[in-house]
Amino acid sequence: MADQSNQSYRLGTQALHAGQTPDSATLSRGVPIYATSSYVFRDSEHAANLFGLREPGNIYTRLMNPTNDVLEKRLAALDGGVGALVFSSGAAAITAAVLTIVHSGQNFISTTSLYGGTWAAFSQTFANLGVEVRFFDPRNPESIHELVDENTRAVFIEAPGNPKNDVPDFEKITSIAHSHGLPAIMDNTVLTPALFRPIEHGFDIVVYSTTKFIAGHGVHLGGAVVDSGKFPWAKEPEKWPQFTKPDPAYHGLVFEEACRSAGSVYVVHIRTHWLRDTGAAQSPFGSFLTLLGLETLHLRLERHSKNALAAAEFLEKHPAVAWVSYPGLPSHPDHANVKKYLPDGQSGIVGFGIKGGKAAGVKFINNVKLFSHLANIGDAKSLVIHPATTTHSQLSDQELALTGVTPDFVRLSIGIEDIRDITADLGQALEASQT
Repeated sequence: MADQSNQSYRLGTQALHAGQTPDSATLSRGVPIYATSSYVFRDSEHAANLFGLREPGNIYTRLMNPTNDVLEKRLAALDGGVGALVFSSGAAAITAAVLTIVHSGQNFISTTSLYGGTWAAFSQTFANLGVEVRFFDPRNPESIHELVDENTRAVFIEAPGNPKNDVPDFEKITSIAHSHGLPAIMDNTVLTPALFRPIEHGFDIVVYSTTKFIAGHGVHLGGAVVDSGKFPWAKEPEKWPQFTKPDPAYHGLVFEEACRSAGSVYVVHIRTHWLRDTGAAQSPFGSFLTLLGLETLHLRLERHSKNALAAAEFLEKHPAVAWVSYPGLPSHPDHANVKKYLPDGQSGIVGFGIKGGKAAGVKFINNVKLFSHLANIGDAKSLVIHPATTTHSQLSDQELALTGVTPDFVRLSIGIEDIRDITADLGQALEASQT
């Protein structure tokens, strides 16, 4: 049976079929879990060719695995990319995506609207490695021009920002990045390709925490990098020597020459360097679980978005709520961009300010019954957290302000339960918060 990842299929079909050729030995319809650390070589020449990148194939599961391969091909198909690579977490994927192209003594430009863990990694851990981050306000993309210098290597955004929920002018940002010869990277974790396909709007690299909406079940960590294959690394060879110059790790092989026909020069380089040397590999079982969730992505994101909008409208009318942030609301400051870029839904993250500040927020969270109080988003179940004291607690007061996290901010990840039960739980917990 042939590979069923026909590019003419639409997203809902690709989510179920892309990347899989049913197992030739068993004709298994489900994707098998290839629980193996390593693979037998046909002979000495076969082994040497694999290690020398002269022939594709499996060597060791830290580098590649047939179950992981199906997930990688499926994610690439959903985003319209030429290749993808999965990792053990979203943090590992972001680290590899950025540090493959930004090295010690260089810098990159990032939006201020970031998940707290990403902000901490960029501003602290990356700094310890000699990599500088320069932040810009995503609502003022023109400020990128002022931040670029000869050592700048990328522009990074997360959108909608978690938990700020801002939706910037995506095409303006990619246009400015490209005007300086820089790749544009987008963390598309919240939207997923079911609601937004970054490559179609000029982004060169897409990253995910597949733990979240991609998988949707909250039972396994994962991350991914997807490459558009469109960025012209060879146009400025001195700027990108890792792709255009002889690589001593592979006896002088030039990746732009040797791997271009295979599709993603960028992903092959990450696989054979960053993943090989740091080992943040996704387990085959993790990929299997992610694939199970991915099959219903297009159905879940429609329900997440519908429920989140209804919950946001409910909160806007509630007397215990000071403000609500959800891109689908007409009151959202970026609503014009939302109508342009996200007409099919705005995902499941809702932020709101509770009257009574932090103390009221504590009461609210302690009184929810349907919502789970935990540090995750994108689960099929509804979730709640207070970002200022948890996910963003490492940040200074100034950094919290830049990311949009205030003391009264409560973040909801709206699930796919019956919306009547969701709003009923919100209502009773809000009432309890004011007593």
